[in-house]
Amino acid sequence: MKKILVANRGEIARRVIRTAHRMGIPTVAVHSDPDANSLHVREASQAVALGGASSSDNYLRIDKLLAAARASGADAVHPGYGFLSENADFAQAVLDAGLVWIGPPPAATRLLGSKAGAKQLAQQHGVPCLPGYAGEDQSDGCFLAEAERIGFPLMVKAVAGGGGRGMRLVAQPQQLAAALASARSEALGGFGCGDLLIERALLQPRHVEVQVFADAQGHCIHLGERDCSVQRRHQKLVEESPSPAVDPQLRARMGAAAVALAQGAGYVGAGTVEFLLEGGDFYLMEMNTRLQVEHPVTEALTGLDLVEWQIRVARGESLPLAQDAVRLQGHAIEVRLCAEDAQFHPHTGQVLHFSAPPAVAFERAAPGGLRFDHALEPGSTVSPHYDSMLGKLIVHAATRDEAITALVRALGETSVLGLPTNRAFLAACLEHPVFRAGQALVPFLAEHAPEIREALAAAERQALVPSALQALFTPRPVGAAPSGPACRLERPLRLRHQEKVYPLAVREQGAGTLQLRGTHPASGEPLAATARLTALPCGRVMVTLQGEGAQEDWRARSVRVGARRWHWQAGAVEGWVEDASLEPSVRAGAEGAGGELRAPFNGRVVALAAGPGEQLAAGDTVVVIESMKLEHSLGVPTAATVAELLVAVGQQVAPGQVLARLAPAGTAEPAPATRPEEAAA
Repeated sequence: MKKILVANRGEIARRVIRTAHRMGIPTVAVHSDPDANSLHVREASQAVALGGASSSDNYLRIDKLLAAARASGADAVHPGYGFLSENADFAQAVLDAGLVWIGPPPAATRLLGSKAGAKQLAQQHGVPCLPGYAGEDQSDGCFLAEAERIGFPLMVKAVAGGGGRGMRLVAQPQQLAAALASARSEALGGFGCGDLLIERALLQPRHVEVQVFADAQGHCIHLGERDCSVQRRHQKLVEESPSPAVDPQLRARMGAAAVALAQGAGYVGAGTVEFLLEGGDFYLMEMNTRLQVEHPVTEALTGLDLVEWQIRVARGESLPLAQDAVRLQGHAIEVRLCAEDAQFHPHTGQVLHFSAPPAVAFERAAPGGLRFDHALEPGSTVSPHYDSMLGKLIVHAATRDEAITALVRALGETSVLGLPTNRAFLAACLEHPVFRAGQALVPFLAEHAPEIREALAAAERQALVPSALQALFTPRPVGAAPSGPACRLERPLRLRHQEKVYPLAVREQGAGTLQLRGTHPASGEPLAATARLTALPCGRVMVTLQGEGAQEDWRARSVRVGARRWHWQAGAVEGWVEDASLEPSVRAGAEGAGGELRAPFNGRVVALAAGPGEQLAAGDTVVVIESMKLEHSLGVPTAATVAELLVAVGQQVAPGQVLARLAPAGTAEPAPATRPEEAAA
């Protein structure tokens, strides 16, 4: 193996490049047009442009990837995860081109890539499976009959799916048809295959997966389990090892089942067998035939480099360890930093500021160490064409409590400003008493996300005033002498935060000192304080609020994201603020765009669920948009009438764009003769 082409982008491409270079193997990066100057391109030995912006024009093009390998002289291909990493046709094409495929055999990928095929194989090898149906008859009628046999609740899943796409929980028979239609649509868009299966749903399980590794000589071992129960939309946010619910005996049983499945499929390389765990019973979900996003958790516990193992196995070497030589030490936790808001809506935009605490440079984080896998830098653009994950923070410590505490601290010291991220939400999840106690199950976020959001909103209101002052008023540099007389007039200042406006009165006194009066956004109590702003060497600003015998010190920073809008961070808390002082008072006090349904993020309209003149109940869907590979149903918060639709199926929409105009419920609005898509036709 002389040169490896990494058929991926972002943090996983950087991850593979680092190990390959440490092993003395040159690498080739490939890139889309938007990724031309990204970190993985600059860090590889050489790079080849694939062209285009959408992944369908580059990272999903087998012909372009093979041409890049030929042009660069690469003799091996590593697919990373996502994109074509579990595509058996790509693996076969690489082998047919005379290149080394750093992954499992195409036949094993094809067999295990189908959830239906994997379950059939599992049953042959004694691996427990939930009751379900995965037959060739894909009609709604057949699914309904099988659902009655299996019983509700049940889960609809895309046969070729993964990453939570094409999955729907169905509690009642009348929900099944809509769930099938939605899952088919998402599966077709994400995988090019709309086939589905259904299986009995467990309502309070854990999601526990086992890392397996096999070589071409017939050896296969497992490297322990990872608990991935904290999820949103069936996508993982927090992963840890060992699982708080798995003891050595259960680990041995689950590991044996995972190894049996892998060997039954003739597997070679790194793979992950995913189970649902309820009590002492576990059931197969699927097998992922690639390196997982959360593989650093296992690397931290074992001290192994799984990418190095992949490369060595692909070169024909035997596994370097036998099962009884595997040692799991300490506790490791990983969180996925994503470009999304508190409602889990994905967002795009530019990273205007990025900073992070020092991290271990290489893959093996020492006990107590932090590892941060990412491809972020100031100026990075988060595109709607790819997944919303920005990176992963991993901490390894001697105990679970120590790992949680260290990871919360690391998140607080990380700053990504310019677009929404889930950084503060992740820290709040880790601090939640249910997670701290090791009791978080798959429904954890469904049950506790609202209270976490409210706690974060309260923390934002507490930090709003000092953070807004830092954004709006320039502090004096460190060591600078006071300038200007203290003779400023008091002026009104109105701060908009989460569509609510907070009025203050501010008097500038010079030398970075302000006098404030008004109402505190958090407590609602009268606010009368002196604020002193002092620039710190690290680019942050110390804001000291002093009033009525109390003093608060805030270290804040901000970036301007609009004419009068800022994204700020004060310690672990962050938020968005607008200066509404120059707006008319009526607008400044408005609670939002009443009578309109707006797009919360970039996306493509895939369905219009209601038409002009239709009466809607609270929560009813009006428009379905697809963003970052997932479909999102946008509905009305209260009963309303659709007055006008302003978008058509297939149309791209931007954040804040008006999708529909609404009238009060019961209003007899004259409906246009056609919907937008009908007029366009």
